[in-house]
Order: sequence, then C-alpha cells, then structure tokens
Amino acid sequence: MNKIHKINKIPPPIAILNSKNLLSIEGMNKLEINSLLDRADYFADLDPLKIIKTLNGYVILNVFFENSTRTRVSFELAGRRLGAEVINISVDKSSIKKGESLLDTANTLSAMKPNLLIVRHPESGAPKLFSDYLNCSIVNAGDGRHEHPTQALLDALTIRRRLGRIEGLKIAICGDILNSRVARSNIHLLTTLGVEVRCIAPPTLMPKSLKNLGVNCFNSLKDGINNVNAIMLLRLQSERMSGTESPSKREYYRFYGLDEEKLSMAHHDAVIMHPGPMNRGVEIASSLADNEDRSLIKTQVEIGVAIRMATIEAVYNAQK
Repeated sequence: MNKIHKINKIPPPIAILNSKNLLSIEGMNKLEINSLLDRADYFADLDPLKIIKTLNGYVILNVFFENSTRTRVSFELAGRRLGAEVINISVDKSSIKKGESLLDTANTLSAMKPNLLIVRHPESGAPKLFSDYLNCSIVNAGDGRHEHPTQALLDALTIRRRLGRIEGLKIAICGDILNSRVARSNIHLLTTLGVEVRCIAPPTLMPKSLKNLGVNCFNSLKDGINNVNAIMLLRLQSERMSGTESPSKREYYRFYGLDEEKLSMAHHDAVIMHPGPMNRGVEIASSLADNEDRSLIKTQVEIGVAIRMATIEAVYNAQK
C-alpha cells in the first residue's frame, strides 16, 4: 500500500497568491507554491464529506471548451466542499472561434457576474484573455500546449506526501513533452523547488527550447530514469500532432513504455505517476499501473480535490 507522510499537524494559513488569478506556474515563487501545497495537504486529510462554509454565496463557473472528467469534477467537488455555488458550462467545440467570438463569450459570462471562472480551452492563452476582459478571477484548468497549473501542484503534493520532500529529488518526465501543458507546468514548478528534472522523449517530441529551462534531456528512457525518485509518464497527444512526429504505439512502447525491466534502472523505491487519461500497453504496462507499492496514479486523482480547494480559497482571499 502507498505510504503517506503527514506533513501538517495543525491547519496552515490560507495559501498566498500574488494575483487574484492562477494562470500559470511560470512566474510563481517558492512561497506561493509551498503555501498552496501546505494548505492542500491539510485539506487532503479532512473528512471528504465535511463542508467548510467559508465561501457561502461565492459563485464559480466551470467553463470547459474541452472535454474533461477528472479536472472538471475535481474543481466542482472542491468548490462545493468550500461552500461555494458551482455551475458547470460545457461549450461545444464547433462554436469555438478565435478573436471576437471568444470575447463575446467572455462578455456573456461576465454578465452572469461570477466570482471565479475555471477555464479549460484548446487554445493557449485563452484564460489570460478572459482575465484581461473580465472583472472576476480566472483559474487556468489547462490551455492548449501552454500550462495546467493545478495538475503540477497536485503532482508535487502527491510526491511530497509519499517521499516526504521535493527539494533535491530527481524526477523524470517521459512522453510527449512537445505537446504537453502538464510537462510545462511541472518543469516550472519542480525546477523552482530545487528538483533535478529530466525530460525523456523521442527527438520529434522533444522541444528544442527545453535546455533553457534548466532540465536535462534524454532520448533513451533507460538512461533518463537512471536512479530517479519519480517517473511522470505522459500520453501521446495524437490530436495535437500532424502525423509525422508520432511513432506507432508498438514502437513507442518498445522504447519508451515503462515496464518492469526499464523500471529497474530507477531508484529502488521510485514512484510512478500519470496525469491521465492513461493508455495501458503504450506508456505503461498494466502490471505497473496497478502496482499499489509503486503507482501513485490513483492518489493523484484524490489529491486533485485538495489542491483545487486550496487554489479556490487562495484566489478568494486574494480578491479581498
């Protein structure tokens, strides 16, 4: 069974944000990140049926221009556990256009007078555009290839609760780095917290600019995960590929899919993570995905609600 390190014995203060929005991890400092992790760690140990009525009368709109289950439901549960009113709005992809139509959507949402918009959008920068035109706060729930800040936060807390620390660890991110907003947010967060970050991908899926972000790049999975403490696996985002850069699933699993043999190159108690959706037999062997001693994939989903509670509460506090 997964071992959980209890970090907080007393309730920490509400997390600190230097902005009323959470649009990206890039630009956040250690204090902001750690305060969110500390507060979420406290929430993670609370009875999930307990409602903290600090946000009574607070209106949250979940506005998702892309399909999502984990993230949308996680934000919804987080808001409701804080006592807020949460309304889900799913926008048909066929209605999405750049420019004025997105601004029209922003104006329509603004007329509803929400306190907070949770936005997921297939275009990078859409949450930033909303923040420029709306008076309410914006939390980015994933925008194109740009960032997914709360995913990186929940990944960090999942690791910290299991391994007891973040700073000084060696963490590998393996898969479709080129198209992954999760990878970008994790790179910014982990390097800020003093982690040695390794990125592993086929040459066609490895951004050329990565070395400027202070990470080590590998085209070999076995070399990249040598003695690492955690391995974050990413799916192949074929919907964002033109076709030429995508290997076959069989070829990808042979060289980059994590199995028992490749895992033996990592630290003896290295943990395995995946933001989902997970493709068994492509990024990871089923036996490892279901291995409760090594896999933290289920725990990531559980920690997601706590991180989003801390985020919503911090945004609320920053609005005062």
